[in-house]
Amino acid sequence: MQVRVLLAGLLCAFFSTSLATQAAAPRKTAKPVTRPAAKPMPEEHSVVTHHQITIDGRAIAYTATAGNLILKTGKGAPEASVFYVAYTQDGADRSRRPVTFLYNGGPGAATIYLHMGAFGPRRIAFPSDAQPNAGPPYPLVDNQSSLLDKSDLIFIDAPGTGYSRVMPGIDNKAIFGIDQDAAAFGQFIERYVTLNERWNSPKFLLGESYGTPRSAALVDYLQNRNMAFNGVILLSSVLDFDTIFPGPGNDLAFETSVPTEAAVNWYHSKAPDKGSLQGAVNAARAFANGPYTEALMQGDRLPHDQFVQIASQLAHLIGLAPHYVEQADLRVYPQRYEKELMRESGQTTGRLDARYVGYDLDVLGDSADYDPSDTASSPGFQSGFLTYVRSELNYKSDETYKQINGDVNQAWDYTRKSVFAWLAPTTSPDLQEAMTTNPRLRVFVGAGYFDMATPFGAAEWTFSHMGLQPELRAHVTFGYYESGHMVYMHQPSLVRFHSDLDKFYDATLAQ
Repeated sequence: MQVRVLLAGLLCAFFSTSLATQAAAPRKTAKPVTRPAAKPMPEEHSVVTHHQITIDGRAIAYTATAGNLILKTGKGAPEASVFYVAYTQDGADRSRRPVTFLYNGGPGAATIYLHMGAFGPRRIAFPSDAQPNAGPPYPLVDNQSSLLDKSDLIFIDAPGTGYSRVMPGIDNKAIFGIDQDAAAFGQFIERYVTLNERWNSPKFLLGESYGTPRSAALVDYLQNRNMAFNGVILLSSVLDFDTIFPGPGNDLAFETSVPTEAAVNWYHSKAPDKGSLQGAVNAARAFANGPYTEALMQGDRLPHDQFVQIASQLAHLIGLAPHYVEQADLRVYPQRYEKELMRESGQTTGRLDARYVGYDLDVLGDSADYDPSDTASSPGFQSGFLTYVRSELNYKSDETYKQINGDVNQAWDYTRKSVFAWLAPTTSPDLQEAMTTNPRLRVFVGAGYFDMATPFGAAEWTFSHMGLQPELRAHVTFGYYESGHMVYMHQPSLVRFHSDLDKFYDATLAQ
């Protein structure tokens, strides 16, 4: 009892002394907390300049508009600021002059590539022979392959990329997803055609990479809102994602990759009797669609002698050692193929464009550490665009231009309300519906032979399984080019691509 009283007294004395000390101590004046001022909400703003270009001997005067449009939520609150650059021919009849909306993919990529590499009136002149990045200055030239000879062009940066921004306080999930993205692009296009009186103009969509599933979802979304389209152009297409991502339980993507790998082997082969590219591709198609698919379907039931035979055939077509293919159980992952094909030289091939090669960081690794085709081009795109947009389009911004935004990619929602949840992401049913309900809609599919990111075999599989009526199947046209994912990185391929699209626009509008 005495101990408890003593402890209680000591505790009371401690707190009393402490409180008295605090009371006697002089009070310090708290410093005001300085918080950074909130950035003002972006407002719609545009800069207009006037130019002229000569394409195939024809002088075209055009107006360039660089600016942004504000997208809004269903309740009318600002949701995103979307940057765009529009090129419109001066004096053209808007009821007859087509308008094409262009965008890249990612998700998370700005539309700098189609703009400054393919179809804008000015482009960066990259070497066509798949050489490493040479550093600045990067030549900026008039683009003789610009589609301005056929259509007005609207290049759109997706929210979160380029100069486009999601508004403060808006949940990224409201925009970063397959259906959310289609609705955002749909709202932009509706606003653009309304503000610029283009409702009655012929309309086209042109998307690259993830821009192709966006196009499929977007054309169906807009046509269901009574905006009809004349044509859709898909470059480096993937509508069914299980066609490009192989793995346990999905052998399909191993099969669709074989023709591309055979093309890559042909390109890098030094054999004097390697034959033609088309011959190598056709042989790989026949093998992949027949004996290879049948072998993979059998799985572990495949007899050993057939296993060895298939491994030998596959190895010969794609340029790997039979023993390696056997160890891979006949299933060579694309990222490992990029590493293995040129392992003896200590090099790896590109993913976006397998014509490019580079020395890898880890020569003993099982897959590539970086993409030499990306490092060869990305600095030039960034430098060239920022020089062009500020000096020639007179659009100046203190914002960072986000050529690639990995945060968008990481946050992307691939689930869809309209498709069974357990299926791999797909937008091919959207395009099927759009082509069926609008039987005059035409589709062009462009593919690079050396594209390891979206192999052309994947697009061939999708369109042969889309379930289109026989009369509508003829409305799909394919174009193949001796280049990679960005076919315009090879100048002869860009010229051919432009020529093919000239014919596509003419045929589509002649209906």
